[in-house]
Amino acid sequence: MRRAVALVGLFGIIGAGLSLAVVPTTGTVAAPKPERTYLIPASDGYGVADCIASKAECGQIVANAWCEAQGHRIAKSYGVATAEDFTGTVKVAASSEAERPLVITCGH
Repeated sequence: MRRAVALVGLFGIIGAGLSLAVVPTTGTVAAPKPERTYLIPASDGYGVADCIASKAECGQIVANAWCEAQGHRIAKSYGVATAEDFTGTVKVAASSEAERPLVITCGH
C-alpha cells in the first residue's frame, strides 16, 4: 500500500514538472512608465543640487539614479527649474537660483 501511494505521489510530481516544462514562455515585460517630471527642493540636504544645477559630470549620474529609484529607466533632462515649472505662471517675481527647485524628467 505504501508503494502504491509513493508511486502515485512520484508520478504526480513528475507530471507537474513536465507540465511546467511544456508551458510556453512568452517573455512578458511590464509596461514602461510614462515620462514624468519631478521637482526636487534645492536644499534637500544630500548635495544633489550641486551636481544637477551646475550641469557637472555627476549630474547625469545623479539624475539617472533618481529616475531608477522612481521606477524609470533613464533621466531625459535635468537642471534648475524655471519659474513656469514650479509656479504654473509666466509672470512671477524672479527668485534666486539657489532657491529654485531642481527638475528631473525621467523616461523609459
